[in-house]
Amino acid sequence: MKTNVNILWVLTAFFGIVTVAYVVWSLLDPAHGTVEWAGTFMLGLSALLVAFIAFYLDKVHGAQAGELPEDRLDGNIDDGDPEMGFFSPWSWWPIFLAASAALLFLGLAVGIWICFIGLGLGLVALTGWVYEYYRGLFAR
Repeated sequence: MKTNVNILWVLTAFFGIVTVAYVVWSLLDPAHGTVEWAGTFMLGLSALLVAFIAFYLDKVHGAQAGELPEDRLDGNIDDGDPEMGFFSPWSWWPIFLAASAALLFLGLAVGIWICFIGLGLGLVALTGWVYEYYRGLFAR
């Protein structure tokens, strides 16, 4: 992870240098002679975004008290935490829930009445997903 952070810091410096070069180039261009603001802001904000990500990952790496087993080159998959949670591989309810969310956002773009259909289907899909293990073949 430390290597990734160092790459991101290098990328931040790259975007900073390119931003300065872009400003100088636009000032030296005889056709314009002024700063081209859209590209300057885009490159500057790209440098800022990469700097934020590098700073965050640097702080996370420092807070985890050493290198994780997953980050070592000689580490195996089993070296990390064995259980990440319980997920149903055969469940169709997340697909129905995603389709109802798509209908909800489609309703925001096209017509508000579609939102009510998406909301109703979303409530049915969420209820089905929550109570999936309380009925039917997989009841416990």
